[in-house]
Amino acid sequence: FIVNLPLKNSKRKKAEVGEINPQDLNVLVIDDDPLACDLAKTVLAEAGISSEVCSSGKKALELIELHHARREEHNLILVDLHMPIQNGIEVTREIRKILGEGTTVVIILTAYEIFEVEEEAVNAGVDGFMAKPLSAANLLYEVQQIFARRSQTKSAEETPLADLEGRRILVAEDMMVNAQIMMMLLEMRQMQGEHALNGKIVVDMFAKSEPGYYDAILMDVRMPEMDGLEAAAAIRALDHPNAKTIPIIAMTANAFDEDVQRSLQAGMNAHLSKPVEPEHMYRTLQELIGKNLANRENKEEVKI
Repeated sequence: FIVNLPLKNSKRKKAEVGEINPQDLNVLVIDDDPLACDLAKTVLAEAGISSEVCSSGKKALELIELHHARREEHNLILVDLHMPIQNGIEVTREIRKILGEGTTVVIILTAYEIFEVEEEAVNAGVDGFMAKPLSAANLLYEVQQIFARRSQTKSAEETPLADLEGRRILVAEDMMVNAQIMMMLLEMRQMQGEHALNGKIVVDMFAKSEPGYYDAILMDVRMPEMDGLEAAAAIRALDHPNAKTIPIIAMTANAFDEDVQRSLQAGMNAHLSKPVEPEHMYRTLQELIGKNLANRENKEEVKI
């Protein structure tokens, strides 16, 4: 069939190299002052930038960890310098522990001079500084400059993306239709899939495997006999060389924050929602397998 859609010309133009489209930014604002949060959200919205706000470093770090588990990280984080309990520099240091250098830009907001803390902030992982009150135009310019600098001096420590061809993935799924779809998606990228009907079987298969045999585990959460959360915790507790390091990815229709937290507490590395979005899954596998391989190589270099 043929569908004809009458469309108006879009006002949005394709960004040139180094140019930032406001619609592409997903911003998190961290500030203990509710008025400052409201102002920042309003200023960003008027520029077409979507944003979330957090009133403390603790809440922000919890939210960042949840987004990271879903592989839906904010690409820009604005954090106030002077906050109680944890200041902006301390929060940034914790952000980098969760996200690494990656692509997320962290900018310190402050109404004070920063020269006394600038070196400490940069060492903690801060990318830039901006004066309050926030201006959308100044923000876009600053972010554009940061991305331009990053493209010129790409971090050598950036986690490489693994080549998926030939990777062996263990799939835990009790629904045969879902399992067949997952196997097909893996085959489309030349990966080898092995299927386990429930959590107990997946634990047994991993426990009996040779070190390095499996590259990752795709774990359904709701399964009979042993669910995915119990299975992930059991695998992490095994006396197997790869038990603590193999990437385990939750695959579930349960997408609330508390569900993501339970997955992380059970020892999983990521939490993807069903129905699975293939490219999202492939990217997650590339990142987690790549990170695991890089860590393994670093340990071998240390031993040598």
